[in-house]
Amino acid sequence: MKELPQENIYCWSEFNKEHQLDFHSFLLYLIEGNILVDPLPFAPEDERSLRDLGPVAWIIVTNSDHLRDAENISKSLGVPIYAPAGEESDFPCRVVRWLKDGDYVAPELQIFALEGSKTDGELAILFEEKTLITGDLIRSHEEGKLTLLPDEKLKDKAKAIASVKRLADLPKLETIVVGDGWPILEDAKARLQDLVKSLEA
Repeated sequence: MKELPQENIYCWSEFNKEHQLDFHSFLLYLIEGNILVDPLPFAPEDERSLRDLGPVAWIIVTNSDHLRDAENISKSLGVPIYAPAGEESDFPCRVVRWLKDGDYVAPELQIFALEGSKTDGELAILFEEKTLITGDLIRSHEEGKLTLLPDEKLKDKAKAIASVKRLADLPKLETIVVGDGWPILEDAKARLQDLVKSLEA
């Protein structure tokens, strides 16, 4: 588990051969208790980092395709899973809280529910107003450039684009850390605006 340049965000990863991308999971270090986002299985060194960083309070799963090892970790650590309200009817494991657009999990953690992706109400998470954490819809296949989930996997491309435009309007956005691919550590707002322009071209 490594600390990202942004304060209070840690990451662990797994290379996916099929997609030729790194898949990432995140730990958000909070006074209220740490939060895991889309957690992959822990390697031994990750487990040591987890112990050093203190107790986990919640697990957030951005969409059911990013369940990964959340259910096992939830049982092992005895912590609840939060997941998208849009998937309440068929989410594949027990969820304690269903998150919807505009919710706050903690004062510094705002939830956005995205439309048009491959699952209903996929979550994006805004941390301390400046760092956006995304699941499947927004990804990065090459350094410094964002892309959208392929058209064939979208339920509604127009709604997906509208969701991206909404995030691009976030006033203090500096960084985007994606579940799949390269993080955008500088000029994130501009890179998100570039994505919107390419989708509307």
